[in-house]
Amino acid sequence: MSNPTETPNLSVLLDVPVNLTVELGGCHMPMREVLQLRTGSVVQLDKLADEPVQLSVNTKVVARGEVVVVDSRFGIKITEILGEPQAK
Repeated sequence: MSNPTETPNLSVLLDVPVNLTVELGGCHMPMREVLQLRTGSVVQLDKLADEPVQLSVNTKVVARGEVVVVDSRFGIKITEILGEPQAK
C-alpha cells in the first residue's frame, strides 16, 4: 500500500499514447447535399482561413494555433496554450 504523503511517480504516464486532433472547422448541410459530394467537390467550412485552429488531446482542447505547411505536410504552429497565464 502506498503512503498518501508520497509524491506519485508521474513519469509512468509519459509514454501513454494520446490522440491529438486539429479542428479546421465544420459545417451543416442537408443529407441531400452530402450525397451529392464527389471527387473534387469543395465543402466550405465555418472558419475563416486566418482564424486559429484548435488542438485537442483526447477531445480536450489544450491549445490554439495556425496551420502551416512543413515539407509538404500540414502542421500547427502553437500560438496559445490554454490554461497558461496570459502575458500582459
